[in-house]
Formats: sequence, structure tokens, C-alpha cells
Amino acid sequence: CAVKAAQVLSEIAKNEEMKQPCIEADLVPTLIPLLESTDQEMLLHAGRAIGRICYDNRNLQEELVKVGVITSLVRILTDYAESEPLVHVDLLALCNLAELDTAKEALSKTKVAEQMVKQLRRAENHERLEIVFEVLQALAENDALKVQLVEAGVQEVLSEILLRLQGSSQAEDTCILKAASDLIVSLLLGGNSSKTPHFFTFCKSPVLTLPCLPSSRFYDGLGVSLNLKFIIRLSLHDGNCVRMVQLGVIHQLLDLLEKHVESGDVSVQHAALSALRNLAIPVVNKVQMLEEGVAERIQALLRSEMPPVQFKLLGTLRMLTDGQADAAEILGQDPMLLNRLVQWCNANDHTGVHGEANRLLASILRHNRSQEVVKAIQEAQGVKHLVSMTTSEHAAMQNEALNALAIASAIDLETLEESFKESQLVQSLHKLLQDDNTSPEVKYNSMGLLCSLLNSGDLRQEIEEDKIKETLEQLCSHSNANVVKEAVTTLQVLKGET
Repeated sequence: CAVKAAQVLSEIAKNEEMKQPCIEADLVPTLIPLLESTDQEMLLHAGRAIGRICYDNRNLQEELVKVGVITSLVRILTDYAESEPLVHVDLLALCNLAELDTAKEALSKTKVAEQMVKQLRRAENHERLEIVFEVLQALAENDALKVQLVEAGVQEVLSEILLRLQGSSQAEDTCILKAASDLIVSLLLGGNSSKTPHFFTFCKSPVLTLPCLPSSRFYDGLGVSLNLKFIIRLSLHDGNCVRMVQLGVIHQLLDLLEKHVESGDVSVQHAALSALRNLAIPVVNKVQMLEEGVAERIQALLRSEMPPVQFKLLGTLRMLTDGQADAAEILGQDPMLLNRLVQWCNANDHTGVHGEANRLLASILRHNRSQEVVKAIQEAQGVKHLVSMTTSEHAAMQNEALNALAIASAIDLETLEESFKESQLVQSLHKLLQDDNTSPEVKYNSMGLLCSLLNSGDLRQEIEEDKIKETLEQLCSHSNANVVKEAVTTLQVLKGET
């Protein structure tokens, strides 16, 4: 009667109100040994009963893992891989338990990865595929299981699914494509293990290389937005970034941007620029991207009137100029770019665009070494915005502006002198030095800029008239040692002692 009793219990447990009485009657511990049976009908009903009673009950699920139910589930999946009813119940159980860290740990000591890849390969309908993907996503959160899945060949099966379903417009196929894409990303990203697969080790077969690049073939299957999301998430890892640039992703993204700048598809432009910005972070990529003319091509978006696109465009260009004097020189002598930047510096109704425009302007000056760039920014009337930036509420932006102005002053103070006087730079610096809320680093950089300004007779006179000397003397007893040292140095320069 045991099989029939298990069947009755599995039906009773369908009723939400009956779950608690089943728990109180200690039915779960009684059912667990039945999972060792060789009777498929017994396994089916016992598995259903346990699953229904323990569904959404974390404490009971933890108990199941403790008593070794994971081993039983993997055994059933292995021994009865051709039994559709048993596999379905088994997958549902794994789906519920695999979210637990203890379950993942237990699963990592079994051959579940191998069995799940087999089930993924033989799944013939959307419902089965969705359950398998849900289990695989949970497994991919564990480093050891990630490695096991790749060793079991999950990437080959995923590429087969992606290529088989590409071009389909059915909603169910799109869901599967998305699940496959998300799983690839999960396998590639994060993890503390040195064995965690990365882009270039994961994509061993030419077949999988297709969905890992934004090719038109992959767009047909996943759609542009989903594929860009895929690339963005991959680009969060430096190793993947370098490999993708080597494989030519940059120009495919730029082709896509140029195509959609006319259609005005903001989401595509925003996503493509996000990917480009991430790809521009590694230094080796900056050099290659600049050599391949990315800075020039990307400027086609300057005419965009959409703030989200403007914001990402500015961030991407700023990332390209970071530490790159050549990029700063190219961008800093482009009248169209500088005029647009100055316009966006005035965009007070869009704080993000306003801030990024100022930061890019500062970045161009900070990383540039050319007198021509200083003159070009002066002619575009960008200096006053950098002076205004020194009083930003963000210390990071203040420091960027102060450093940019100090470098520009060292390159060509004569060109900037009049703008500094008109924008009252000396008075702004004095306020920063007097304000107790100004950070030590901002005070330090303010004095560094003052030292540069003292090389101008007119600006020196302004500094003396504004009685900055008294403030510097007070800073000589500041609590921060660097501020004190810089105050002493600035006083010596002011007095003509050095």
C-alpha cells in the first residue's frame, strides 16, 4: 500500500491548508527514505508529496538538504533520465532547493552539472527548457558549479539553442533566448575562483563566438536591446573587455550607433554607449580605440538632443581621455565638440549632462600638454565653467577643476589671464581656503593653483588685494599636514622667497 499512500499524500499536499497538518504528522521524514526506492511510481508520488509539502518553506527545505535529499535527487536524475514524469518532478525539486547555499554546496559534490547539461540537450518543449534554465541559473551562482557546467559542455548546448532559435518572432522563443543569454553572462561574470571561466576561455568554439559578438546574425535572434545588455554585462570584467576589443566589437557597436542616431532609438544609443564606456576602461583598450578612430566616429552623436544619450556620450569620451594626452589633444582642438560642451555646461535643467560636460572639459585640460588646446578652450569660452566647477558641491569635481586649471596655467597662463579675472577665480579660491567645510585635498589643490597664478602680475595683485596672505598664515596651523606644507610653500612664493 505504500505507493498508493504516497499518491494520496501527494494529492492531499496540493491543498495549501493541508500542508501544516502533514508537517505536524511528521510525514516528510517518513517520505524521505522512499526516495531510495527502485520503484519509479513510488519515486514519483513520494517526490511530489515531499515537494508540495516543503514548497516555500525554507526551514523544511534546509532540513531536506541536511538529511541528504540532494544525493537522492541527483541519483534519480541519473538513473531515470528518460522518464519524463520523474525528471519533471526531480527538476522542480532542484529548482526549489538550488537557491539555498547549503544545497549548492551539496550539489557541487555530485555530478549534477553533467546531468543538467544532458537534460538541457534533450529538452524538447519550452516548459522543460524554462525549468532547466531556472535550475542552471541557480547553479551558476556557485563558482565550483560554474566550472563543472563548462567542463560538461554547457556552452556548446547554449550556442546550439541560440542558433536554432535565432530569427524567431515567437514570444516563447524570445524567453528562451533571453534565458540562454542570461545564463552565459552568469557563467562569465563574478566569482572568486581563479577557475571561473572568462570570455576568452568560455568561447572556445567558433559557433559560440557568434552570440558573444554583436553580429547581425545574433541580433536577428535576440533583438538589439537584449544583445546590448549581454555585451554590457560581459564588459564589466576587464579580461572580457580586452578580448572583445581584439575581436572587433567596437566597430560593430559604432556601426549600430550610427544606424540608430538617425532613427532616434534612444534605448539602443544609450545601451551601446554604456558598452563602449565599459570597454574604454582598460588602458590597453583606450590606446587601441583611439588608434582606430573611435573618438572621431563617436562624435556623430553630438547632435543628439536626448539627455540620456548626451550623458553616456560624455562619459564615454571622458573615459577615453583618461590618461591619454593624444585623445585630449584631438578632442581639445575640435571646435564642434568644444562648442557643444560649453552648451551642455549651461544645461542646468539636466544635472547629469551638466556635470559630465564640465568633467569632460576638465579631463581634456588635465591630460593635455598642448598650448593649442588651452587656446581652443579659451576661445570656446569654457574657462568660466571650470572656474564655476571649483565651487561644486562634490569634492571630486572641485579637485578635477582645480587640477585642470593648474595644468592649463602652467601651459599658457597669459592666454587664460583675462578669463580668470572676469570669472573671479582668485576670489573663489580664497573662499575655498576660508571655508571650514572645504576638504583638505581641495584646500591643497587650491593653493597649488594659487602658486601658478602668482606668475601673473595682475593676478598676483588681486591675490594681495584680497588679503589671501592672512588666510594662508592661518592654514599654517591646520590639522592636516599636507595643507600646512602647501600653505608654507604658497606663502614663500607669495613673498618671493622661492
